[in-house]
Amino acid sequence: MQANRSAGKSGTGTGHIPDNRRALSRRQAIFLGASGLFLAGCTPARPPVQAPPIHTVATLFENDRFIVAHRGSGDNWPEHTMHAYEQSVDSGVPALEVSVNATKDGVLVCHHDQSALRVTGQNRKVAELTYAELSGLRVDARAWLGPSTALEPIPKLRDVLDRFAASHVIFIEDKQGTNTRTLLDLMDSYPNSTEHFIWKQPAPALQVAAAAKRGYKTWGYFMPDAIPRLDELAAGFDYLGVYHTADDATVRKVVAYGKPVICWEIHTRSAANRVTSLGVQGLMCSNIPYVTSATAESQDTFSTGSRAAGDLPWTVDQGWGAQPVIDASSASVVLDKSENFSYRLGSMGPVTKEIHSITFEMCWPQELPSNLQHAGIAFGQQDDTPYRVLVPSSVGGYHLIIRPAGELVLYRRDPGNPAGTRLQTIATSPVKPGEWMHFKIDVTPSSIRFSRVDGAGWSGETMDREYRGGYISLCKDYPAPVPVQFRGVTVI
Repeated sequence: MQANRSAGKSGTGTGHIPDNRRALSRRQAIFLGASGLFLAGCTPARPPVQAPPIHTVATLFENDRFIVAHRGSGDNWPEHTMHAYEQSVDSGVPALEVSVNATKDGVLVCHHDQSALRVTGQNRKVAELTYAELSGLRVDARAWLGPSTALEPIPKLRDVLDRFAASHVIFIEDKQGTNTRTLLDLMDSYPNSTEHFIWKQPAPALQVAAAAKRGYKTWGYFMPDAIPRLDELAAGFDYLGVYHTADDATVRKVVAYGKPVICWEIHTRSAANRVTSLGVQGLMCSNIPYVTSATAESQDTFSTGSRAAGDLPWTVDQGWGAQPVIDASSASVVLDKSENFSYRLGSMGPVTKEIHSITFEMCWPQELPSNLQHAGIAFGQQDDTPYRVLVPSSVGGYHLIIRPAGELVLYRRDPGNPAGTRLQTIATSPVKPGEWMHFKIDVTPSSIRFSRVDGAGWSGETMDREYRGGYISLCKDYPAPVPVQFRGVTVI
């Protein structure tokens, strides 16, 4: 302390500031203050933060086409989980579809099936489990979404409504059919509830009158077995629903009633475009990031262990077991079903460049099928309609196949022609089990060149110009349960 006081007296410490230094400090302060005002005046004003939109039933149906997240978009995230609903909302959808079951102790939960078996592996009915018991289970969607998919809890309905009922439209259904009053009472407890909730049910179910009496708009969906009762039942609903496999004539018949129609469930861009062209307004969509965009990846995502949005088997109506197996450790996908099978790489379509190359690797990992059987890749399809070799299709394209003896063949397949037209055949070396073969396809507006490049560089070329669409499918073209494996699919 003594040293500090002495320094202050001498004018060399911090205790005393000479007059010239005080004046300089005042000038500096004035200059710096003026500079700050100048810089503040030159800084562009930040635009005000826009509040997120509030979606209501009225604003939803003002759109010529709108999206509802079916089960929270179950092709992308574990269905009916808080994570799925959050991701769907982050993707910009204005509406969610929520299925409801009640536990043994009366807790309403977001869950589609009355049994927990399909999504949790536990063969218990939801109505026979307390919420404490159910809360210990997890939605395991790895079979559908890939082995890297996280297991998610089954949420309480109240938690989901607390999160989204004020900002979004929610289509809500009592799957057990026994919770109508309890569910409606819960819906009524939210502000402006009739502006945000739509009562959803199978058209023949009987709860619609109770929901309408409380002021809720109603959506009755028609499964194929209910279509014959369309004239009888359609008048009882504000909005109508039609299943995605309904033929064009059936969709037009439902649309002809003059009420807004919502089609469920939409998995592909081609399905969305088809029903929209027939007059459907709403798309209850299971594959939101894919259906609502037109972007394409340049390579497969098998190494991640997660199924890319748009990558689907030829059928989506046979349950989770229809998906081929993704093997992240080998960065591959294994087609192992006991049927003629195709796996559409929607994530890599549409390819839009007129000149491009497709490369891929393929092997039969365990054993070879018979020499008359084959596998390979289909390409050039105009849209993402399912394409299976040797099965009639509404979309044309090409397929490059290889047989166990090494015969490499390029086919063109026109719509309605299951066999296809052989364009060119070349002989390559016989295939060995477990041997990875490497192929390349070069596409130009006037030609297609195809090569097997893992050996002697065998190649062929055709001048066929018929199909230049941008979608690709991996194909196992036989019903035998002999798996075939693909990896390294790229578009250059």
